[in-house]
Formats: sequence, C-alpha cells, structure tokens
Amino acid sequence: PPKSPDGSEKSPPSKELITSDTGSTLCISSRSESVWTSASRSKWDIYHKPIIVVSVGVAIFLFGTVITSLSCFLIKNKKVYKMSGPAFLSLGLMLLVCGLVWIPIIRKKQKQRQKSQFLQSLKSFFFNR
Repeated sequence: PPKSPDGSEKSPPSKELITSDTGSTLCISSRSESVWTSASRSKWDIYHKPIIVVSVGVAIFLFGTVITSLSCFLIKNKKVYKMSGPAFLSLGLMLLVCGLVWIPIIRKKQKQRQKSQFLQSLKSFFFNR
C-alpha cells in the first residue's frame, strides 16, 4: 500500500460487504403455501385448471372436425383443409386427454393431503400434552 507523507501506511480502500437477500427472494410454491394454510378450497378452486384444459381441448377438437369435414365438401383450398384439420384434431385430443388424466391426479393428491392433515392432528394431539 502507498505510504503517506508522514510515513504511516494507508489502508486499502475498504470494500463494502455485499449482502444477499436470498432468504427474502425465495419463491414460495403453491405446495408449500397449501401446507401452511388450512382454509378449505372450493371445487372450482381445485379443479379449474383441468376443466379449462378439457374445455379448450374439446373446442379445438370440434374445430378440427369442422375443418376436416370442410375438406370433403369444398373443392377450393381442399389441401389446406386436409392438412390443418387433422392437426387441430390431434391437438384437441391431446389437450382433452391431458385434462382428463389431470383430474384423478388431483383427487389422489387431495386424499393424500387429507390423510397427512389427519395424521398431523393426531400427532399434535398426543405429543403436545
């Protein structure tokens, strides 16, 4: 380090410590929130996402059915209808199946959550005396 005119050494400029706020910036997932909140949710709150996916899937599937049937009746742009119709059919069917599979998964998780809450209440009853 450079020396001052009177001969004493200068300390290097102090570096400020960089503090991290990782504890406050952690994202809280919906799973961890549901563990801490015991408020009951309505059926719509639980099943609204798969219902929306199933509804969109049915709508796209029906749209694909209409476009595919148009390829049988219309002569103009027949190739476009023949190519896009099955694409909409498959996309709609995929969303429909995903939504229908999602519903039993949610039911299973709800049953597991109820069992877990029951066991937690039993444990707190017996061990907190």
